[in-house]
Amino acid sequence: MTIRKELFSVGGVPAVRWTPADDATDRPLILIGHGGGHHKTHPAVLHRAHHFVRSGFAAVSVDVPNHGDRPTDDHLQRMATEIRTRADSGEDLAPLLAAFHARVAEQTVGEWQAVLDHLEYGPVGYWGVSLGCGLGVPFVAAEPRVRAAVLGLGGASAPASAAAAARITVPIEFLIQWDDERIPRAQSVALFDAFGSVDKTLHANPGRHGDRLPEHELDSAVRFFTRHLTPP
Repeated sequence: MTIRKELFSVGGVPAVRWTPADDATDRPLILIGHGGGHHKTHPAVLHRAHHFVRSGFAAVSVDVPNHGDRPTDDHLQRMATEIRTRADSGEDLAPLLAAFHARVAEQTVGEWQAVLDHLEYGPVGYWGVSLGCGLGVPFVAAEPRVRAAVLGLGGASAPASAAAAARITVPIEFLIQWDDERIPRAQSVALFDAFGSVDKTLHANPGRHGDRLPEHELDSAVRFFTRHLTPP
């Protein structure tokens, strides 16, 4: 399959869309949230986007503030530097990560909604882990066009995270790295428990925060989105 890549921007926010060369706008769309320190065309995003397109979806990803082609935000840069410093020293990162995600989400929820306004597609799904989860939870809670979401590698260390998760009622597939050194396992389980969704599934795999997720989880995400975003 020939996959078409289209770079575009909405309100000055850079994004990229992947579709088959003979794209039909009624196919479901998966919005992929990238990880911290990554960007909209990072190899991990590209791998997932191509897999989704080959499986019958369109895919889009957006550079979040202080990432990719976005200008440097001094405040966010200082927070990111502190996160790296604490990670190197083995300190508890959860409160700082929660504060960073909350600060960035103040921008990204509206930006991602504007991207969906710009695109004409069928049902929408969301995929995001780590930073993509921290930003994805408030986005999915606020955006009724998202009908299913794969989230993970995130926790409920902040009351706001649990409150946003409680407002989510769409089907959820949630991923945990069992040996995650950044997000304590109990906080990940607490976030899963906080989701208001009746249809939610927890997937736990051995590994640390930065380890590559098993490839079968991507296959599972395809089955999950197919089940919830395409007609029977």
